[in-house]
Formats: sequence, C-alpha cells, structure tokens
Amino acid sequence: MQSKIPNLKSKIIPPPLKPGDLLQVIAPSGALREFEAFQKGVEIWRSHGYQIQIIPQIEDKWGYLAGTDEHRRKQLATAWQAPECRAILCARGGFGSTRILENWTWAIEDLRETSMSPPKWLIGFSDITALLWSLYTVGISGVHGPVMTTLASEPDWSIQRLLDCVEGRPLAPLKGCGWGGGVVTGILLPGNLTVATHLLGTPMLPDMDGVILALEDVTEAPYRIDRMLTQWRMSGALSKVCGIALGNFSRCEPPPNVPSFSVEEVLRDRLGDLGVPIVSDLPFGHEAPNAALPVGVVATLDAEQGILSLES
Repeated sequence: MQSKIPNLKSKIIPPPLKPGDLLQVIAPSGALREFEAFQKGVEIWRSHGYQIQIIPQIEDKWGYLAGTDEHRRKQLATAWQAPECRAILCARGGFGSTRILENWTWAIEDLRETSMSPPKWLIGFSDITALLWSLYTVGISGVHGPVMTTLASEPDWSIQRLLDCVEGRPLAPLKGCGWGGGVVTGILLPGNLTVATHLLGTPMLPDMDGVILALEDVTEAPYRIDRMLTQWRMSGALSKVCGIALGNFSRCEPPPNVPSFSVEEVLRDRLGDLGVPIVSDLPFGHEAPNAALPVGVVATLDAEQGILSLES
C-alpha cells in the first residue's frame, strides 16, 4: 500500500539551530510546578551552547493555568515575533494552549515573502499538540518533543535526537511493533490523543488526507481511549489517514476491580479494522523515552517490520 502525498509547497521548515542562538522559554499551558526538573531542562540546552531566555512571569499562576489567557497569548506572540529568537521552548504541558488559540492568528505573511524573518522552531508535546497542529495548518513545521520539565528525564540518545532534529541532522528510524498492512508513505502528524480529539471540528485540525497519524497518551483509562477513538471514527477524520503510529500509552490501566478491556485491546479494536498500516509501541510520548518527531515531514511507516522512518 502506498499513499499519495498531499501537496507540500506551503510547508516551511524553520532553519537549523546552531549553538549561540537565542531560545525563549514560555509557559503557554499549565502552571509550572516542577521547578527542579525545569531548571535541569534549561541547563541541558545551555550546556549545548544555547542562550536561554526565560520569560519573567514563568511562575505565574491563574488557577491551573500559567497565567490568564491574555497573558499566555501575549507570551506566545512576543516570542513568535521576536526577530532575535530562533526557537520557542515550552515549559510544560498540562492544559491551556487551546484557550489561547481562540482569536489567534499566526503572523506569517512576511515569512513567505522575505528571508529576513524566518520562522522559528516550536518545541513541545502533550498539551502543546494544539499549538503544533495549529501552526501546521498554516504550513509551518514544529517539533513534537520533550518540554523543559521532562527533558532531563530523557535518555542521552533522545536528547541527542532532539538536537539533531532542530540542528538539521538526519533522524534514525524508530522501531516498534508492526501490525501488518504493508508500507505507506505520508505526512507525519504526531500529537497527544486527548488534546487532538478536542481539536476535531475546529479550524485548528489539520487536513488528515494522506497523514500518518502518530498518537500517544497518559493516565487515560481504556474506556476513555475507546471513547476518543470512537469519536475519531465517527467524525470521518480517520477515513483520510494513510497510516497510524502509536507511541507510549503510559499508565492507561483500567481502574481496579472494574470490568475492562486493556488499553492494548481497545487500540486493536478501534483501529485494527481501518485497513491502513499500523505500528505500535514506538518510543515517543509521555514518560521517557519521548523521541522527537518533526510535524508535517514526509515519513514512511513499515507495518511489516514495525519501523517509522523520516525522509531526510
């Protein structure tokens, strides 16, 4: 099975980073709580030669959010528009990024007309899925990868992979468990299942035509995974994808003493009859390793060998 890859002329991949570049840290989602882990993440980037600028309000809280919607929206806009900033690093996930996408427009007009203001990398996962997918709807690639509070828990190879991704080096294939169904080439769209599900029916959902959908999640009981995947099926979005790559579904065990399927059984039941190549158990998502995956690049999914590879 081979997919027809959609037209990618509008896609922009930010230029490679290099040591010495200025990277800005923002908190677009949940309130920062893991301060020690956060500082370790900052030091990892600094140890590789990058200048790290942390917004002064990084510890702000508004309920479970890292400040009001207006405040967090302003953080994103300021970093996105700052000409000296080469990448935006997200402090953590949680919840909140979808709220700041209301009435949000990515300022990209100048990027298509001049090389003076190139786009910058947006790096994160979990709740940051909403920002990554929204950015991709206007044709710009980001990185589904560790946030500042999780970076220090990654194995060395995963940290190096993230650096390779943003510094322009090829990424090694990832190995998982192939379900069969052949080999397919398509556009890689990685994200968190829960966050992505709440983008269904909104303008922030990218076109699924020819997409290899890469999903992961954490602390969701099997019946919740079932409910979300059933919504994907009934929305018609899954009928467009050409392949599915499944990462970590961490701590998704059923409640004790309650009749249940396992999360593995739910995934097989809800996805196994779609007639597309599927690979599971790939090393990305919550709870390390969380291998960096660029958004919107051409990828090949081999469901016979259980391999996800990216085009250089």
